Amino acid sequence: MYKILLVEDDLKIAGILVNYLKRYGYEVFEVKQLDQVFAEFQDIKPDMVLLDINLPYYDGFHWCRLIRTISKVPVIFISARTDEMNQVMAIEYGGDDYLTKPFHLEVVLAKIKSVLRRVYGEYADISSFHQQVKEMEGLTLYTEKAMIEYQDNQVTLTQNELKLLSCLLRQYDTIVSREELLEALWNDDSFVDDNTLTVNVTRVRRKLEDIGIKHAITTSRGKGYRLKIVQGEEK
Repeated sequence: MYKILLVEDDLKIAGILVNYLKRYGYEVFEVKQLDQVFAEFQDIKPDMVLLDINLPYYDGFHWCRLIRTISKVPVIFISARTDEMNQVMAIEYGGDDYLTKPFHLEVVLAKIKSVLRRVYGEYADISSFHQQVKEMEGLTLYTEKAMIEYQDNQVTLTQNELKLLSCLLRQYDTIVSREELLEALWNDDSFVDDNTLTVNVTRVRRKLEDIGIKHAITTSRGKGYRLKIVQGEEK
């Protein structure tokens, strides 16, 4: 489940966005203190920021500059300003996309999905993930080293295994669809089909077993796969 930080001073718009995005499985956090946006960003550690430009205290450009000093997390600006200059400024200050008000919720969702795919999904460069180390229930994934560790046991991963496990970890304890996993494995040099996905899931299971984690990846027939480390299931 991706975490989205919403920075919006219009309570009506914020409420609509929160309710809509939660319906599609996103975990949405609203900034409550608009003079403490940077502090709340550091506390929540979101996967994406939806950032209004017109804000009290400091504008969205200011907060984006601060965020960029410590993180490459994607930022989508939201604004009633439709002129090209503000859109150019948004990109120059580190924004990844721009939404103008009023907007259609379907467009918001499409832009969010597109940016998340580019940053974390099938178009992402594994070595450029803003979180080089991911940890869950004692399992640590080192993306740059393509290695996992559990209770002092380590094993290296192939690039496909790394992409697959990264995707499952990002949505830990939720079912990840076969289509999304196939997209994560896709590249321009090789054809990826259901059999390729099945083979790679089997390989990841074996790698997890090699370091002492059994039965962590379960199959949901017709839907996809879920990663969950159950205490007492280890070696």
